Amino acid sequence: MDPERKKLLNIIILGFGFMFMFTAFQTCGNIEQTVIKSFNSTEFHGSGYTSMAIIYGVFSASNLIAPSVVTVIGPQVSMFVSGLLYSAYIAVFINPFTWSFYTASVLVGIAAAVLWTAQGNVLTINSTDSTIGRNSGIFWSLMQFSLFFGNLYIYCAWHGHVHITDKDRRTVFISLTVISLVGCFLFFLIRKPDPESSSRSEVTESLLQTDSNDASILSASHSSLCSKALDAFIKACKMFVTKEMLLLSVSIGYSGLELTFYSGVYGTCIGAMTSFGTDAKSLIGISGICIGIGEILGGGVFGMLNKNHRFGRNPVVLLGLITHFVAFFLIFLNIASDAPIAPERGTDLEAFISPSVGVALLCSFLLGLGDSCFNTQLLSIIGFVFHDNSAPAFAVFKFIQSITAALAFYYSNYLLLHWQLLILIVVGFLGTISFFAAEWRAESIRRDSDYGSI
Repeated sequence: MDPERKKLLNIIILGFGFMFMFTAFQTCGNIEQTVIKSFNSTEFHGSGYTSMAIIYGVFSASNLIAPSVVTVIGPQVSMFVSGLLYSAYIAVFINPFTWSFYTASVLVGIAAAVLWTAQGNVLTINSTDSTIGRNSGIFWSLMQFSLFFGNLYIYCAWHGHVHITDKDRRTVFISLTVISLVGCFLFFLIRKPDPESSSRSEVTESLLQTDSNDASILSASHSSLCSKALDAFIKACKMFVTKEMLLLSVSIGYSGLELTFYSGVYGTCIGAMTSFGTDAKSLIGISGICIGIGEILGGGVFGMLNKNHRFGRNPVVLLGLITHFVAFFLIFLNIASDAPIAPERGTDLEAFISPSVGVALLCSFLLGLGDSCFNTQLLSIIGFVFHDNSAPAFAVFKFIQSITAALAFYYSNYLLLHWQLLILIVVGFLGTISFFAAEWRAESIRRDSDYGSI
């Protein structure tokens, strides 16, 4: 097979694997707080927000050792084992206990760090400078189909249900567990790219195989596994304090905050609005579908626009910021301030306009569209700037993103909606400015590289 076609096929398989896994996991995250509120047991005292805070907190810390794991066992096995732990977390909801719920939260936090570091490595070694934007868009669009399929299932399963019964819960989570396992096994279909065309440098290609001779990661081809792991850890720490990563850290942090909002908080808010009638719970699924449509549209369009950096990344990020600001303003007008922390029966309060399902779902679409603007461009710029050190770079990216997500899930237990929106607005504005600065540095690097090759 033509080397370029093989690499494109690898990206597509990677996208489908994540689509199946996150059809299960993102749907789980979207509904778990609502499910827990409806869980009729005096022995269970878990919180969906607290669980997600644990996941992202452990995720952030584990990102510092994730490159070591990927270096030692390779990205394919890393993604498969991580996927099994994701499936175990989802399966906990079939018959949940507080201890198993929070234990699984810790394990999936570790798995997430390894999974996303391996994903970034596979994406980069199957891309070149001219295809990294396209491939980022393809991967992101395929993965975000997970929001469409999973939430469509939730809408059909829960339509007209005011209360989620134990049978409803078990049926949904058994199905989601099976779907997640399908995604795990798809990772074994990814093939190694040809060595002579896999990347600009042998450094990134080396992380695909344990016996690499990459001098910047391994001291020698026969060095011990402990030495490999230590060197990868040191490289990740050094990557964290580079000028480019420090500039990107604010926009990465914003992506973590808004990830928390659209994936966990906003769906809970919609489900808590008694003004939306008996379909409020099932509207969580429709909201997720609208988020997914925005993600898919944005990933496809902006990934293609970014091909060969013809238009640059800054206009796309600016569009994402404007889109999010419009969504935040409409949410502020439409959703009651106590909706994120309302009890199982919901909230009878109203915001500044008569609550509208149409406006709520429009905001879901805008949240997904804006999120795709930020994430496709972050994947693209990190894959470009840190092409020769992709695994530690993506580990640092996920470290920053996950620690801010953990913080956001923690304060979501306590803060009213308008305070959460204010935090998103301030950090989003600062993150966009810092991204502009990082993009100008990246463009300078690209121009210098083009000049040097003439």
